[in-house]
Amino acid sequence: MSMSEADTGILITGANGHLGRRLIAELHGRVKLRAAVRSQRAAEALDGFPGLEVVQVDYSDAAGMAEACEGMDVFVHLVGIIKESHSSSYEEAHELSCAALAAALAGRRDEVRVVYVSILGASVDNANACLRSKGAAEAVLATAFPRITVLQVPMVLGEGDYAARSLAANARKLVRFGFRLGSLEQPIYAGDVVNALVASIRESFGRVLLAGPESLSRRDLFARAASAIGGRGGSVSLPLGVGLLLAAFLERVSANPPVTRAMLEVLDHDDSIDPEPVAQRLGISLTSLDDMLSRVLR
Repeated sequence: MSMSEADTGILITGANGHLGRRLIAELHGRVKLRAAVRSQRAAEALDGFPGLEVVQVDYSDAAGMAEACEGMDVFVHLVGIIKESHSSSYEEAHELSCAALAAALAGRRDEVRVVYVSILGASVDNANACLRSKGAAEAVLATAFPRITVLQVPMVLGEGDYAARSLAANARKLVRFGFRLGSLEQPIYAGDVVNALVASIRESFGRVLLAGPESLSRRDLFARAASAIGGRGGSVSLPLGVGLLLAAFLERVSANPPVTRAMLEVLDHDDSIDPEPVAQRLGISLTSLDDMLSRVLR
């Protein structure tokens, strides 16, 4: 970053997540940085960054958010969920957190820059509850802030994150089971997403759709992952309807089910876009699928 950019204050919400920590690692010591988290436990996840300013805040509390935003110029909003639980709903995590951010910055909306990470396929008219909620959250921010980047991404794979660990576990199995393994995945490397976020801190790009360079079936992704770690075996595809029935049962018997119907539908979404035009606009290079798998499955 340039000297003038080094004076820019950047607030990262949801900073304890994998993307948040990677972005902090990229920016720490180079810019004025503040990390916003919801709990002391989340704050402890950032202990590895000496001198980092960490604040605890309820993302849906406009007054608390206003205090967290004070003195900052750029706001990277990484708050979001793909599974509802007894403690967090889509509306709270998405629409209400974005509305609170907009209210917190009501007097400075023309001056600040906002960067929001969303999910590929999100829209206000999507039949899926999660993707519809994300689309509504995008609309809240786009209406409030003229200088905004909404970055829609699919599955993000990074060293040590949940998606990479899950993929590695499947790759090691002799027989891999999954629902509708013909669905299309287009995973993107976490480091590439961070590079896109850094570019969006410097310049606003509006709503952009970004993914990895290769779209392939989940069955083929499992096979490529297995090959990357010297594994073997095959995959068995189960009907998505079976998974939805199981998820519906779990929703009825548990306040915090391990899987929900909305979550399964998000994971089942077909991702297939040409990411190169957006990558060129952002000024970033995309990591190939094979390089990505080699890095995250080690």
